[in-house]
Amino acid sequence: MATATVRPDVPPVRGSRGTSVAAPSQRIAALDLVRGVIMVLMAIDHVRVYSGVPAGGPTPGVFFTRWITHFCAPGFVFFAGTAAFLQGRKVARGELARYLFARGVILILLELTFIRACWTFNADYSQFLLAGVIWMLGWCMVLLAAVIYLPVRAITALGLLVILAQNAFGVVGGLLPQSLHQAWEFIYPVGAEVRLGSTGPNVTVLYTIVPWIGVMCAGFGFGSIISRSDDERRRWCIGIGLTATVLFVLIAGLEVARSGSQDGPPAFVRLLNQRKYPASPVFLLMTLGPLIALLPLAERARGWLARALTTFGRVPLFYYLLHIPLIHALALIVNLLRVGAAQPERYATAPYVSMPPDQRWPLPLLYVVWLVAVAILYPLCRWYAQSKAQHPQAWMRYV
Repeated sequence: MATATVRPDVPPVRGSRGTSVAAPSQRIAALDLVRGVIMVLMAIDHVRVYSGVPAGGPTPGVFFTRWITHFCAPGFVFFAGTAAFLQGRKVARGELARYLFARGVILILLELTFIRACWTFNADYSQFLLAGVIWMLGWCMVLLAAVIYLPVRAITALGLLVILAQNAFGVVGGLLPQSLHQAWEFIYPVGAEVRLGSTGPNVTVLYTIVPWIGVMCAGFGFGSIISRSDDERRRWCIGIGLTATVLFVLIAGLEVARSGSQDGPPAFVRLLNQRKYPASPVFLLMTLGPLIALLPLAERARGWLARALTTFGRVPLFYYLLHIPLIHALALIVNLLRVGAAQPERYATAPYVSMPPDQRWPLPLLYVVWLVAVAILYPLCRWYAQSKAQHPQAWMRYV
């Protein structure tokens, strides 16, 4: 992320008491650190994909291996909105809108080309395309570019409304003519099979635009809290984060209590097993609440681990573009060592991978490969972060 220095020709954001509030570097570092944690956790889930371990399962180890990564997409999108707000304090709105639009288009194209090839290690785009998290993030940036001209409070209110009233988009989609259902599937799920043209590839829509555009708008509004004085900011972060977490426990707890005792997962698993696709309001309370509440602690983090995580958080897209092909390559090596064959055909439609139970990796192996991947990524991300800071190129602001 850019430095925290506020340009002298741009008026600083005003605090609630009318005092000018600058954005100290430690605040930006805290956001970078939390984003770094998100990136590292995300790698667990993508190693899990290539290991064949299912997304959740009957054992606590498998369940929490997946559950801990639920914090990634909400935090990634929310803090992308916050970063846009902070960047908007240093540039004119028109310049920010152009940047968001351009970066959004770049992300969309990367998802459909380079990232798709990294997931599968093939260039056969005629059968399978994925509208994944980077695709969604790109469209959200494009849409945010259009709404940043509104007052910050209006953007925040719009974001919260989209999150809370997201089911209305499903109702609207169901009322549309059948011919429009494919297009609406990109906005909110209506159960349509998406195909590009009559003979084009099937498109798996993993992340719809709603409610994620609401999350990014809410994150943009959160930028006004990050820009307050130290004491105010910490109070607001703890207050918002704990309130969201308590609301999650109450709402999800009532739902579990209403369902009563039943065969299947224990109550705490049902409490934590909230809907991610599309992300329900309760899912977002469960994930964003703790992340926001922990921001004040991130400001105080010191030591080599904090520095390493902050490095990852400064170059999240660079990290993302590297980590998928790296994990894919490591998976082929692991397969070669385990069974004598790389078995690349298993990953032809990654991240959708299915393996027989007896061929899935054990969890210890999954975590060893994850640590190896993170260790390899660190010097590369450190080099890029230093290059970006010391010898910035125009294109680097987009990666």
